[in-house]
Amino acid sequence: MSAEAVLEVAVYMHRFHNLDLFQQGWYQIKVTSSWEGSDDIPGVPSRVVQYEAPDVMDDSTAIWQINDGDHSFSTRPFRIKYARQDVHLAVMISFNLSLRNIELLLLNAVIIRFELLHAPIDLVVSSSNSSLQYSSCANHDFRIPPKALLGLHAYCPVHFDTWHMVLIDVTMHCVLLKVNSGSPNDISLEEENNGNHELPDGFLKVSLESELEPRDISLLKALHASSQILKHELELLGSAIKQHVPLDVKNHSSVESVLSKLNHDIRDKHFSLELEKGRHPSDKNWSSFIADSLKLSEHVESTEDLQPQPSCSISRLELLEAFNALGGDLLVLWNLFLKFHRLHRVLLVDCLKGVWAEERSTEWSMWLIHCKMDLLSNANRKDLDSLSHNMQLLSKPVVKKPMEEACVISASRADLHRRTLEQIKINSRSVQDMQIFGMPSLLPVLIVESHTIPIERIGSNTQPSSKQLGSGTSLLLEKSGNLLKVTSKGPGKILRVVVFVHGFQGHHLDLRLVRNQWLLIDPNIEYLMSEINEDRTTSDFRELGHNLAEEVASFMKTKFGSFLKKATYSNCRLSFVGHSIGNIIIRSALNDPLMKPFLEYLHTYLSISGPHLGYLYSSNTLFNSGLWLLKKLKASPCMHQLTFTDETNIQDCFLFKLSEEKTFEYFQNILLLSSPQDRYVPYHSARVEMCQAAARDSKRGSAYTSMHRNCMEQILKPSIVERTFVKCDVNFNTSLQARTLNNLIGRTAHIEFLETDTFLRFLMWAFPKYFS
Repeated sequence: MSAEAVLEVAVYMHRFHNLDLFQQGWYQIKVTSSWEGSDDIPGVPSRVVQYEAPDVMDDSTAIWQINDGDHSFSTRPFRIKYARQDVHLAVMISFNLSLRNIELLLLNAVIIRFELLHAPIDLVVSSSNSSLQYSSCANHDFRIPPKALLGLHAYCPVHFDTWHMVLIDVTMHCVLLKVNSGSPNDISLEEENNGNHELPDGFLKVSLESELEPRDISLLKALHASSQILKHELELLGSAIKQHVPLDVKNHSSVESVLSKLNHDIRDKHFSLELEKGRHPSDKNWSSFIADSLKLSEHVESTEDLQPQPSCSISRLELLEAFNALGGDLLVLWNLFLKFHRLHRVLLVDCLKGVWAEERSTEWSMWLIHCKMDLLSNANRKDLDSLSHNMQLLSKPVVKKPMEEACVISASRADLHRRTLEQIKINSRSVQDMQIFGMPSLLPVLIVESHTIPIERIGSNTQPSSKQLGSGTSLLLEKSGNLLKVTSKGPGKILRVVVFVHGFQGHHLDLRLVRNQWLLIDPNIEYLMSEINEDRTTSDFRELGHNLAEEVASFMKTKFGSFLKKATYSNCRLSFVGHSIGNIIIRSALNDPLMKPFLEYLHTYLSISGPHLGYLYSSNTLFNSGLWLLKKLKASPCMHQLTFTDETNIQDCFLFKLSEEKTFEYFQNILLLSSPQDRYVPYHSARVEMCQAAARDSKRGSAYTSMHRNCMEQILKPSIVERTFVKCDVNFNTSLQARTLNNLIGRTAHIEFLETDTFLRFLMWAFPKYFS
């Protein structure tokens, strides 16, 4: 009789979606599994199920492979030709991980590794699959924690890295199974009574009066818990996708009898759990409650748990029946799930993806510090009875702390939080993305301040715009000359468009990481990567804004025209993302007459380190010297405008005039991203804040105060929809970066916004309504 158990981890790969691969060619996905810290004990591929016949692509021999050398599985090769290309994989691979060599049962995590293999097209000499010479170009690891090994059904998107941006829709499923089980009839009654039945090493040794080993007891309880979890999860999944699951597995009296003898109160626990299940059939924590109650999901913290249990009168025959019964139940349940998964795989992927999305805002909030926005630091909060009074208070100068002190406070708070993250012990049942949880203290920390502006009261005679209309009214956007009219039509969807604008001497792909993360949270957006101002960013902002307005207007009219022929859209949401001076170009473009037809559809404005109040009171001496030199040696109108030297009178300068124009108030959501480590853009300018230097400046301080007041009046002005104003400080971990010129002049953090996308994941999943 064998007491060996095996952990089966099934990995289902649904779809490969190319977001932003830089190279065309042939690709494969390689999957391996192992116990954490034990690469020499890999999981062995035990089953492969191809749910759909693969597409025939370019006469390639499209077959999956199993490598017996490293016990890996590789998908069929597929050719990537263009961006946002879908490849349907529809394959499930199961790995078996043995428990015989694990000292403490179910106290080790499992690592699932995905590798992206690439073969350039020019290296392919024939259509034979063996001629493709693949090399590994990226990998992505996931950790299945011990608490999830008894039963898991989770969605795990694979993204790889910033240079290989893809999305693989993956779900993982775990179960504990008993293997090599002997039959009770194999042991005769005479052998049982004489007690002379010899068992090999590693087998369960039980006699009439012997004491059971802790491992044997844990194994029996683990099998019981795994069967209960699997049964409950099947019910939850069936209920979630509204499909019936024919659960006909019955409880065996032999199992209950043995468990009750091993632990006299296990019967009562089981009954109470069944009652709890009946009261809360949709409780997602029920499976965790089972595992915790059986003391299988926590690490053994004392040697007392390793001591033998008190002797109990269990015969060898009873134990065999219990193990066989549990093993049979689990096998039936697992095969039932595999059949159910095959029939409803698309619905299950969508269901688990929704659960994953709901959990992100909670799990990734570890890297977010939420603070209350202090819009009026010198005002008594009880006096803010109305927004109109708020506006009156804004007419008075608000003196903030010096920029240097504010930066230090923000950085110190982030460092303290980062040290706290080093001490946190992750103890959950969720699959851990090792790109996030591998080194949590090295990830960016976000300090978020948010404020909601109330809705303006609308009179009975006021004509509502398209944004006001209720969900019951569907609209169709139609062109009439140069304007867009809204007319009542049948039901439709919302057209979502996002425009990305690069900064000084930038490239239209500078914001590709922001675009990619936005696509991950909302894959149905239409986007424009503005390139009309490439190699022109030294020009006048008025000219740059007009160029952008032409580009956006042309793009929008093209999209409206094509969509009107295909489908009905109830509304439109137009969002903008700008980096550095790209934000000034966006605000300048909004004042152009060409943008007038689209202003009522503005939705989200994401400003990434934008100098909205110019470069007054910048404390970066080296950068200021560079600006002065650039203005002297090269005609750069935008640099003069940023430093308020384009006109003699500061109130005639471009940025001052821009602050008086309506730009911010058109947006429903305004997010200002800044960093105390970014010394390329003044901290107060990126956050649209007052600074002490302006309050002390008798020459230009009043003009700066007026600009700040003008911007804040727009942001805080009530509108027909609820507006959200968010300030977000992003603190990057630069401890591992070498001391370079970029660090010295404060440019590193300014570029980190473009080269690091982790902070965007945290921000977008914490506030998904702004980006979807």
